[in-house]
Amino acid sequence: MPLIDLPPFAADLLADFERLGTVRVDTPVIQPAEPFLDMAGEDLRRRIFMTESETGKSLCLRPEFTIPVCLRHIETASGTPQRYSYLGQVFRQRRQGASEFYQAGIEDLGETDVASADARALSDAIAILSAHLPGRSLRVTLGDQSVFEAVISACGLPAGWQKRLIHAFGNPARIETLLTRLSRPQPVTGLSPEIEALLVSGDEATLVAHLDETMEATGYSTNASRSPKEIAERLKEKRALEKTALDGATLGILRDFLSLDLSLAAAPAALFAFAEKAGLALDGALQRFEARVEALGRAGVDPAPITYRAAFGRPLDYYTGLVFEIGIDGSLDVLAGGGRFDRLMTLLGARQRIPAVGFALWLDRIDQALAPQNGEAAQ
Repeated sequence: MPLIDLPPFAADLLADFERLGTVRVDTPVIQPAEPFLDMAGEDLRRRIFMTESETGKSLCLRPEFTIPVCLRHIETASGTPQRYSYLGQVFRQRRQGASEFYQAGIEDLGETDVASADARALSDAIAILSAHLPGRSLRVTLGDQSVFEAVISACGLPAGWQKRLIHAFGNPARIETLLTRLSRPQPVTGLSPEIEALLVSGDEATLVAHLDETMEATGYSTNASRSPKEIAERLKEKRALEKTALDGATLGILRDFLSLDLSLAAAPAALFAFAEKAGLALDGALQRFEARVEALGRAGVDPAPITYRAAFGRPLDYYTGLVFEIGIDGSLDVLAGGGRFDRLMTLLGARQRIPAVGFALWLDRIDQALAPQNGEAAQ
């Protein structure tokens, strides 16, 4: 598809990507919907444009590039490491701005030196924006999904609650709701006396049979919804989770962690101090965090102006470690965002684990950020 109405700096951006040693790739605008529905997160799922093939396969307009680039890598059986770049249109509903807009970015697949690859992704994003927005002060915010996961694991939460909290990472309101529920468990309500009795008895086979009969009698198709066995398992899990209550000390530890908001330069020491005070074994996650900060310094990035927020995440489910966003002071717009997604490649079908990190640039927002400067230059 020809690229039209590109901002004037697009050619320079492609030159930046070439200088950084990337291979430019393109992906089809029409994509299989399933990977996005399964892996991209609720925030993106509800904003994509869906359609259907003649055979009934769910399709969508390309809502982002990370999943398509990863699928392309797997399909072409390319070796690693590889640094891919892209520039093209994406299609998704936004709260502000057009639903069809240009994104560009880099996906770094297969680099085993995780700290250096993370540092390179963030360094490249900062350098590109600094070059295209000279004189503008960048606002960089960084979080780490793996540190959050290590904290809730060390706190001894049940696996189901860990899954819920991980899924909510980066959504402060949702996290607070879940922590409140952990502090004041509430019983599961709305169940029929028969189902309640079967759950109490622990007789799963009879529970499944009862659900099957009920679904058949009420006209529910097991092909169009969860099976009776799946529903029974969900009910048992939900009942077990709703009985979980954390003591005040553990809830305090979680809230203390989520309140951390400081310069990235001071973050490693603060995290080690937090772990020691809380009595949590976080050495592996924190050593990897510290190694990344050191790698940023070697890449020429001063960590002092970067903000580390323990509660900061991005609304995509496939992130596993570093997450970051970059804007400019005085504006809430995100101009670049990215992070690490080490599990995504195997979830998409890769035969072996492939470490991966990348970032995307919003070209329309960068163009808007340039507008005042362009106006000043014209005067």
